[in-house]
Amino acid sequence: MKKVAQALPARLLRLWGWCSSPDSHSVFFAQWHRAVKPGMVPPPPGEESQTVILPPGWQSYLSPQGRRYYVNTTTNETTWERPSSTPGIPASPGSHRSSLPPTVNGYHASGTPAHPAETAHMSVRKSTGDSQNLGSSSPSKRQTKENTITINCVTFPHPDTMPEQQLLKPTEWSYCDYFWADKKDPQGNGTVAGFELLLQKQLKGKQMQKEMSEFIRERIKIEEDYAKNLAKLSQNSLASQEEGSLGEAWAQVKKSLADEAEVHLKFSAKLHSEVEKPLMNFRENFKKDMKKCDHHIADLRKQLASRYASVEKARKALTERQRDLEMKTQQLEIKLSNKTEEDIKKARRKSTQAGDDLMRCVDLYNQAQSKWFEEMVTTTLELERLEVERVEMIRQHLCQYTQLRHETDMFNQSTVEPVDQLLRKVDPAKDRELWVREHKTGNIRPVDMEI
Repeated sequence: MKKVAQALPARLLRLWGWCSSPDSHSVFFAQWHRAVKPGMVPPPPGEESQTVILPPGWQSYLSPQGRRYYVNTTTNETTWERPSSTPGIPASPGSHRSSLPPTVNGYHASGTPAHPAETAHMSVRKSTGDSQNLGSSSPSKRQTKENTITINCVTFPHPDTMPEQQLLKPTEWSYCDYFWADKKDPQGNGTVAGFELLLQKQLKGKQMQKEMSEFIRERIKIEEDYAKNLAKLSQNSLASQEEGSLGEAWAQVKKSLADEAEVHLKFSAKLHSEVEKPLMNFRENFKKDMKKCDHHIADLRKQLASRYASVEKARKALTERQRDLEMKTQQLEIKLSNKTEEDIKKARRKSTQAGDDLMRCVDLYNQAQSKWFEEMVTTTLELERLEVERVEMIRQHLCQYTQLRHETDMFNQSTVEPVDQLLRKVDPAKDRELWVREHKTGNIRPVDMEI
């Protein structure tokens, strides 16, 4: 599979989420945060150029929409509110909407590390407002001018923002380039996967090959019956008493039937061993390969659907946690109490955990889709190879059939050549002479009687 990944264009790899390990993400995330001096906050666009002092361990960054959020480099906690040195009192309660910015613990929802200069094109979607949190921006349900769209659990680039894609095999009409989406089933209201269409074509080819082998079997049966009838006819005693050169020619005719019967028996035997049997053997192997491909891709597609369901479930859970946190924060603004403060801390932890769960689910989904993508490429190319092999094998064996047919005709011609030779030698006068010599009764003719 790594060879397939190396062979694909870099643009396509980024499109389908081919990413490095989570460890490399963590290293990148840590290095990125260490690059900013602790406690120093760059001023946002439109604000006064001044430095805001933060508590130790906190750093400030801007979201893709220009909204400021804060990251604790010790705990990796992220929050919209500016942390205060006084515990329990938010520094900016009026702007506090949720505990998670568009990134979750330094990661986008797609599982890639957040980076201010790359956030816009690395995210799997675009937020529609500063107040919109991660749990409320669903790539499959909120489609304004977003980067991706999910169809039947498969994520595609949005038609309005779709980047230019290069075909994997641009000089060929390859299966690996044209069967990624599902197609509406003409028999009903459902859909048929692109791979299923390819599989149906291959199965139809397998059925055609089966029917060809059955056709050859019928041809063999005809040859065998014909040979038996010829052999039986050659033993017939009709006209066996013919004499002379014509009698010899007639005997040769009957003998040629026996020879021709032998030729057709050999022809039927070669058809079985050199045409029918190879077709049947190849069909059985082809059938096994098709089952292997079918089950493998189907399992991967089911796994992808399961991962997508987990993402949607985690996204819903995060939205609920965000709402709960926002509600408790509003309660804190109304009345400060130790119980409300503890509830906010607990809600923040749950919200952070829900964000981590969503990030993990999206990462697992992307891994499952990447695995399905790899296997789709390799399997469709394998289908192409099997199809070419099947067509070429049938072509070769049909050529063998015609060659055997020509040989049979030549042998049949050789069986009648002696008959032709004898027929050219048929001489009624000579036959009469030979017969008279053998059967004469006397050459003295009768005379008149005397008185």
